[in-house]
Amino acid sequence: MTQTIRNHTFANGLVLVADTTESMESAAFTLLIPAGTALDPTDRLGLSVLTCEMALRGAGDRDSRAFLEALENLGVNRGESVSTVHSSFSGATLAKNLPAALTIYADLLRRARLPEDQLEAGRLVAIQELRAVEDEPAHKVMLNLRRRHYPDPWGRPSEGEMTALESIAIDEIRQNYTDTYRPNGAILGVAGRVDWDRLVDLVGGLLGDWKPHVTGEPITGQRGEQVGHIDHEGNQTHIGIAFDSVPYRHPDYFQASGAIGVLSGGMSSRLFSEVREKRGLCYTVYASYHTLRDRASVMCYAGTTAQRAQETLDVTLSELKRLASGVEPHELQRLKARVKSSLVMQQESSSARSSAVARDWYHLGKVRTLDEIGQLVDALSCESINAYLTAHPPRDFTVLTLGSQKLEVNL
Repeated sequence: MTQTIRNHTFANGLVLVADTTESMESAAFTLLIPAGTALDPTDRLGLSVLTCEMALRGAGDRDSRAFLEALENLGVNRGESVSTVHSSFSGATLAKNLPAALTIYADLLRRARLPEDQLEAGRLVAIQELRAVEDEPAHKVMLNLRRRHYPDPWGRPSEGEMTALESIAIDEIRQNYTDTYRPNGAILGVAGRVDWDRLVDLVGGLLGDWKPHVTGEPITGQRGEQVGHIDHEGNQTHIGIAFDSVPYRHPDYFQASGAIGVLSGGMSSRLFSEVREKRGLCYTVYASYHTLRDRASVMCYAGTTAQRAQETLDVTLSELKRLASGVEPHELQRLKARVKSSLVMQQESSSARSSAVARDWYHLGKVRTLDEIGQLVDALSCESINAYLTAHPPRDFTVLTLGSQKLEVNL
């Protein structure tokens, strides 16, 4: 499958980047708008979430119902989310329907209605999502872990805070939309069966005269306490552990990612085999990589019973520290096979590629082809990963537990 990567930056700062593949019948897009939680005022955490929710409730000459029906009639499989730095809108459809879908989303970006009579309905959706986190202890401990590990505002939860969600007014949402839904800093990633020249003309006609707007950068504050506990009645204990890594744009990213893949990736990974399989300490354990543009971390989770929580914490920390001693050839072989399988599946998905090209452009200012990624994976060796681990051993852990008993943390 032949990939062709192209990009174009419009005069207003909007970046269009595409991975065109003629053999596909579908096309997908990912819009990254610089409207994330890091820009929320400290007493209005959740403003970006509510703005995103309200932007979907009608745009241009379509009210809320007509807006959603128009997308459904085109067969658009859509999604939206809010992260630390972006509000993201995505969709996938038949290639022939991409121009009509982008036309609808251009209205969302520039002419969202933000109807006051639907504010309470939108508020209820946001509050229900926040309550769902409170009802899911595993999710709750990991969100709070990230908030402790990163300096504010980079670890803020996308769900916001209850007091703010309950009081945010429509005028605040409209002002936030005006300030943050802007072309400078926005990225439109497209993938699939696309005619590049026509796409540039289409996006230029829809968004080329969208006026840029300057918004101040977030101010980095302090990190939270290194060790903490959240009281929660029940028979289960939830353990979160975080440590610093290198961001996606760092030259050693693939070495860092490879090390984490050995630590947590499948039933033969170290955490699964040592903590769960051999000792039976927990029902689930994993580590995942999280990156921002200039900082990154590894986030680890273990869920266990209160009776086995202390041993689970001790063994998990021991395995994290042991990673610094290096990886073995058989572990690297399994890692490469798993990554290659993932690349093949990504190649067959226009949605996955549109997200990847938008993400790559944000982090790197360029897009890696799947062949390039495959070559970087092939180049990984035990020597290169172990050299990285020698220079960047897991350390300076942030530990947060949630359960009926506080645990002893030996860092």
